[in-house]
This record gives sequence, C-alpha cells and structure tokens, in this order.
Amino acid sequence: MLSRSTLRIATASLASLTPALAYAHVGVGETSGFAHGFSHPISGLDHVLAMVLVGIFAFQLGGRALWLVPAAFVGMMAIGGALGVAGVGVPFVELGIAVSVIVLGAAVAFEIKASVAIAVTLVGLFAVFHGHAHGAEMPESAGGLAYAGGFMIATALLHVAGIAIGFAIGKISQRVGPSVVRVIGGLVALAGVGILTGAL
Repeated sequence: MLSRSTLRIATASLASLTPALAYAHVGVGETSGFAHGFSHPISGLDHVLAMVLVGIFAFQLGGRALWLVPAAFVGMMAIGGALGVAGVGVPFVELGIAVSVIVLGAAVAFEIKASVAIAVTLVGLFAVFHGHAHGAEMPESAGGLAYAGGFMIATALLHVAGIAIGFAIGKISQRVGPSVVRVIGGLVALAGVGILTGAL
C-alpha cells in the first residue's frame, strides 16, 4: 500500500508539472523539446489508457511490482523511443499499442496475479511499441534528450496516476473498491477493442 507521504510526493510532482502540461496543450511558443515530448503521451487516448493501466496493474500486484512494473515500462519505452528516432522499424506498432490497452485492461479486470517477472516482461514488450511511436513522431526541430525526458516524465506521472487511482478506490471501500477497479479495467479493455477496430 502507498503511504500518505508517497501520495503527497506524487501530488506535488503532478502539481509542479502543471505549467508544462498547460504549455503543451495551448501550443504557446515552440512545441519542441521537453514540452513536445511531455505532450505526446497525453495527447492520445491509447497511450493514456495503457499507461494509467500499468499503474493500476502494478498497484493490484503490490510489493516490488509497485515500482518494478512502471520502471520496466519507462525503461523499455526509452529503448523503443531510441529505435523510433533512429528510424529502425518495429512491426505492428499501432496494433501493439491497441493490444496493450486490451490486455492490460483485461489483466486489471480479472485481477491477474502474475509474477513480477511476467508482469515486467509483458509491460516491457508493450512499452517498446509505445516508445517507438513517440520516437518516430519526434519533430526534427526537437532536441532528442529533452524530448525523451518529456515523454518519459509524462509516462511516469501517468503511472503514478494509475497507482493513485487504485489506492483511492481501494480506500473508498475495502469491499467495493476492488470491484470498481476491475470494472474500470473491463471498460478500458473494451475501449481498446474500439481503438483496434477504429471505432474510437
């Protein structure tokens, strides 16, 4: 479980990045570098859903998975991003992103108790697809390191949001909370099907 101090740190981190988030959305100034990288993960429904689900999935697993699963995602996403920037092709990127939403939604909906090794491998695989999409879409005018830093921080914050959602719902009611989280997972898995089929 997350302590109150951990939640306060997460909240403070989100608040400190609010100006960057606003800058990324209104398009004021040069949309390159950090701001452009930060805005990329939060500009697509598929990315947002998958990354928040990684946090919820990590919360459900608990223990070491609480930090290892999100860390694995961010690390492998950086590798995928480097491949995208370098122009190295990764097959089925869009399919992989859509499937990640479906699989992670189902894992949360059915409260799959995977081992840490399996969970890390699963999210790591999906992270390569997400990272490749971010890297391949980096504008030529953007600084690579600043851009990468932006999308990695935005991703980490979405993971923290997922963990916080799981924690908050669990606190509402120990009896009803887990069911609410599973329903959310199911709805997101259905949204993933909509993304895959082009309905969303």
